[in-house]
Amino acid sequence: MRLTQTKLILGTSIFFVLFDNSAFFQHVIQVYPVTLKNIGFLASLAVGLTSLIMLLLTLVSSKYTTKPVLILLLMLSSLAAYFMNHYNVVIDDTMIHNMLKTNVNETLDLLSPQLLYYCFFLGVLPAFLVFIIKLEPTPWKKAGLIKTRDCLISILVIIVMLLSFSRFYTSFFREHKPLRYYTNPSYYIYSAGKYLNKTFSSSSVTIRSIGEDAKKSATDTERKLVILVVGEAVRADRLSLNGYSRETTPLLQKENVISFTNMYSCATTTALSVPCMFSILPRAEYSEAKGEAVENLLDVLGHADVHLLWRDNNSDSRDTARKVPYQDYTNPEVNTVCEGECRDEGMLVGLQEFIDEKQKGDILIVLHQMGNHGPAYYKRYPAEFEKFTPVCRTNQFDECTKEEIGNAYDNATLYTDYFLTQVIGLLKKNSTGFETAMLYMGDHGESLGEYNIYLHGLPYAMAPDSQKHIAALFWFDNRFKIDRQSIKGKSSKPFSHDNLFHTVLGLMKVETSIYDKGMDILAK
Repeated sequence: MRLTQTKLILGTSIFFVLFDNSAFFQHVIQVYPVTLKNIGFLASLAVGLTSLIMLLLTLVSSKYTTKPVLILLLMLSSLAAYFMNHYNVVIDDTMIHNMLKTNVNETLDLLSPQLLYYCFFLGVLPAFLVFIIKLEPTPWKKAGLIKTRDCLISILVIIVMLLSFSRFYTSFFREHKPLRYYTNPSYYIYSAGKYLNKTFSSSSVTIRSIGEDAKKSATDTERKLVILVVGEAVRADRLSLNGYSRETTPLLQKENVISFTNMYSCATTTALSVPCMFSILPRAEYSEAKGEAVENLLDVLGHADVHLLWRDNNSDSRDTARKVPYQDYTNPEVNTVCEGECRDEGMLVGLQEFIDEKQKGDILIVLHQMGNHGPAYYKRYPAEFEKFTPVCRTNQFDECTKEEIGNAYDNATLYTDYFLTQVIGLLKKNSTGFETAMLYMGDHGESLGEYNIYLHGLPYAMAPDSQKHIAALFWFDNRFKIDRQSIKGKSSKPFSHDNLFHTVLGLMKVETSIYDKGMDILAK
């Protein structure tokens, strides 16, 4: 079969719109229902999107690039279509960053028969057809003229569509910007370019030191042992501590914990939230490039000679522990509590020996949980924690009811309840030699089917509260010199990851010129 380059690109563009953009049109129809009034605009969207894709493909087309580019985009777009259709995510630069940071176990959690169907029917099969099609040879001068013609026609069609339905497009572009995030492949191409630009522009970063004057307060003579638990995808409204109807935190409710019910995350993905929560930069100013260019909370504590340790049962520290002793507890050779998947409680094994080795000075230990990492919530807890049934035993949410998905999620929270009480138990054993405390803070929330959205990772501006409103718990032993009543009085006030940096400095009694008492949750 032989085709001109124009026909191949046009046919592929139409294929993208018809088969890879169902998520886009589903969201559009929610705003612009299929009525006689809207039908012309909806049709213009299809034509305009086809023209936009054709313009993009034509710009990168040549004798040697057309087929490889089409094959690559068909494969990538089949994956994008699957995740947008099934989890209602968007493929922006943050999501691309998150995907590149995903480890093998997290990737395996996402594999499913339906993903393979998408890859085959929307990726492999059309890519094979593109591969076997022969392009008609065209002299380079004529090819240049044809390319110019195709670009001009595509631009003209786009302009005609915009002008013909300008009243609709005015609201579409100004009031419904998030709809564009679902266009496939145009938006992920844009996002990939944005991600690469940020990556290369920050490739040779010089890290700026901060808090070099940090030191322990001379008036504080007590040693401190603080364990900071970084949770994964735990929502504030799914804790019975916070009024949730199910008993998801029965053990913690027996401890003297303070739950901060109005805590919000810095971002909706682990890749951004974890480094952001340890950064001195507030969410409004934070970016990956800025965060990498300045020392973080752990670095400042290091300047004050605090003993530090990061144990990780998630993907990694997202470069937060770059100067800190780091231990990977996703590895069965390190984590002794593994049953198919390594459990968070394995991070506590041998921790007492680390504490005992430090004969002087304060200690801060970070434990990064696997927690409620989705979509395979049913894998996140041992069998004895399966209290809420029936559960969703697949990563294919379309095969489960919302109740089954919620049950599996709540069981994972129940296991976190157990894990945190184990952390508290370890701290209690050390209360004779230290003032001990546990700080628990989720990295981001999770959508469980509200508005037909699942998982997390939507752009912050359009993400629902469920992806930003996080669980946060503090526990202190009786030796800690803090005003518990004052802190409990603040527990319902709005706080965020922005407060963690200064709160930990205040808790550890570290004096430094960069400490902001107004940002310290625990300060009077």
